[in-house]
Parts: sequence; C-alpha cells; structure tokens
Amino acid sequence: MKTLTDDALAAARRYLLLNARLIDRLRCESLLDGAPPDRVLAVLRGYQNADGGFGHALEPDLRGPDSQPEPVEVAFWILDELDAFDDPMVIRACDHLLTVTTPDGGVPFVLPSVRTSPRAPWWETPDEPPGSLIPTASIAALLHKHRVDHPWLAPATEFTWAAIGKEDKPTPYTARAIVHFLEHAPDRDRALGEFARLREAILATVALDPDTPGEVHFPLDFAPEPITLPLFGEEVLERHLDALIDQQGEDGGWRPNFPMWTPVVAHEWGGFTTVARLRTLKAYGRLTS
Repeated sequence: MKTLTDDALAAARRYLLLNARLIDRLRCESLLDGAPPDRVLAVLRGYQNADGGFGHALEPDLRGPDSQPEPVEVAFWILDELDAFDDPMVIRACDHLLTVTTPDGGVPFVLPSVRTSPRAPWWETPDEPPGSLIPTASIAALLHKHRVDHPWLAPATEFTWAAIGKEDKPTPYTARAIVHFLEHAPDRDRALGEFARLREAILATVALDPDTPGEVHFPLDFAPEPITLPLFGEEVLERHLDALIDQQGEDGGWRPNFPMWTPVVAHEWGGFTTVARLRTLKAYGRLTS
C-alpha cells in the first residue's frame, strides 16, 4: 500500500501556495493542520450573494457574480468537509433555492442568467430550464446528512426519488449525484432498492482502469471518502488510491481531466482538485503524517 510521502505532501503545499485561490489554501490548512474553520468560512461568505445564492466563480467555470444552483453544491461540499452545516450560510442558501426551484421540486442545472457572463461552453440552458438531478440530488444529500430542516428539502427529495426512478442509463455526472443521494437518503430501504437496481448501470459509467485517458470518471470520484453502499470492492479502491498518489504532478499538484477553457481556471481547478485529492488520501489513511 502506497502512502503520500512527506516530500510529496510538501510539494502539494507549495503547489497550492503558487497556484490556488485563498479559499483552497485555507481549506488545506484546515484539512492538514487542524486550523479552525473560521477563516475558510469568512472567505466562503464572500462568494454568497445578498439573495443567499453563491456565485463569483466559486464554481470556476461560472465566472459571473450571479447566483447559480451549482455553486450552492460547491459551497455545501466545503461546509461538509468543515462540519459547519450550522453556519447561517446554509439556511440562506436554502431560502434562495426556494426562489429558483421548478414546480416539481427540482433545481435547474443552470439558470438563464448565466448568459450575461463568461462561462465554460457546456453551461447552456433553455429559457425555462427544468429541474435536474444535478445539483438537486447532491444538495439534498448533504442536507440529509447533516439533518438540516428546511422547507426546500422535502419537495427536492421527492423530485430526486422520482427522477432516479426514471433513470436506467445515467451519465457519469448523474450517476455520481445518484450515489451521493442514495448514500444519505433517510429512507434506507428505498435507497438500497434503487441502488441494487442501478448498480450495474452506475458501474458502466466508471473507468475501472486508472490509466484510462480523457474525461472519464474513476471510482474515487464516486467515493472520495469511504461510503456504505457496496459499489466498489476494497481491491479496486486500493488500486486507485495507489494510482492517485502516482498521478501527482511534478509541480506537486493534481489537475482535473476535463477541458480548461481559459487560463485562470487551470489554476483554480488545479487548487480545488489538489485539496480534494489530499482529502481523499487522508480519508483512506494514505497520508504519512
């Protein structure tokens, strides 16, 4: 079993100092050094708008200031790693979600206001976007995980169950959202039943060879920390954790495998991804210190 050496960890820290956003540098301090979350939370608050939503390139491919659903998910993942779901940002964000939710309870993938600012070319939407499992399922999952009570959650949960029930060949990103939701949904019998039905379809979206090139999704994208759903065997996870250590760049960072459409996002995604990889290695006991 490989572990990330002290020298490799020092290289990752240096990479973050040279390339990452302040929020990701502070996340690393909290993750590795046990620094209090206060400074991360203070910076995260700067991304939250007066309407309670998040923007300002918290999701690096959405460069504009306007609130969008997906940055709420990004903010909630950060709050999750800090165990800070008691922060007032959560309820304010949920209040905002109520204002952009479709009648069936889902949140759109992206809102038409995205057109007013630079963004990656895949952020497109019709004038009246439908609710989407991305990001509804993952946002609902994190609220359930932390037992947040808010009027947005029950309709969003019902939307997610209904949408999952219609899936039989999910895309990789949709499959990941489904796994997140089924891991934390409070109705465990229903969650395990849907997981059993969809397990093979979900696995069909996963690149099990860690050397697979291109924009693919690996087991650790579905299980960045240990999960209870029996999706991958220990041998698969161990192989990919070894590969993750080997994939660290010469400059100390890890980079995503999807297109970088403008220079700044390469740095921002690189910092975000490097913290995510360090978090995964820590979660699976692969850091030496």
